[in-house]
Amino acid sequence: MLGEPSQALIALDFDGTLSPIVPRPEEARAHPAAGAALRRVAPLVGTLAVITGRPAADAAELGGFADVPGLIVLGHYGLERWADGKLDSPAAEPGVAAARAELPGLLAGAPDGTRAEYKHHAVAVHTRQAADPQATLDQLRAPLTGLAARHGLTVEPGRMVIELRPRGMDKGQALKTLISERHSRAVMYVGDDLGDLAAFGAVRALRATGIPGLTVCSGSAEVSALATEADLVVDGPDGVVGLLDALADQLSQGS
Repeated sequence: MLGEPSQALIALDFDGTLSPIVPRPEEARAHPAAGAALRRVAPLVGTLAVITGRPAADAAELGGFADVPGLIVLGHYGLERWADGKLDSPAAEPGVAAARAELPGLLAGAPDGTRAEYKHHAVAVHTRQAADPQATLDQLRAPLTGLAARHGLTVEPGRMVIELRPRGMDKGQALKTLISERHSRAVMYVGDDLGDLAAFGAVRALRATGIPGLTVCSGSAEVSALATEADLVVDGPDGVVGLLDALADQLSQGS
């Protein structure tokens, strides 16, 4: 990446990576220094991207990404694309609407603090505000898995959240597609949660073909599985911003 930055791709998750985890998804904002770090890196590499489970336009707005030159946001695990202020989003699959209609009944007896989040291409159930978030998540796992199966959706577990979304797309596939499109010859992916494991796997697969790759975990006490798979672990969004700044320093010296 340092040798040929014009052919390098840097991709990052949003929640827990560029943005601290918050009790309610709509309260998320990028780390105060993330925008400046991204603006420093953007002109120094071939491609800079955010790959998130959020709707692409929502992530762009919450992150304040409009002033990051050339940034591509792939939302809903790659189903949506935001770039240069323009959004490309396909029609929602019928299974998502069907699951959305059933979800209130399924959650009728759930513990207080359980929250549903309705997205264009997915539905998610958050338990972070429940009295016992992990026990509530475990209680809902089987019913939500059944709901997904009935409507042809896949289950994506995360940090005190279970998401139901269309099959056939994940962050690994989104990353591989973007790398192919951009003809990237080196890649770094930064994430924090179980949904990022597929992107880590994509980086490892690319390394086997001779494309250098680095996986970075935005570390937290909630998720250890990703840290054990990462080449490098940093201290949450603070560490991610520090890594971006350090990379910008190195790339600037070489330019």
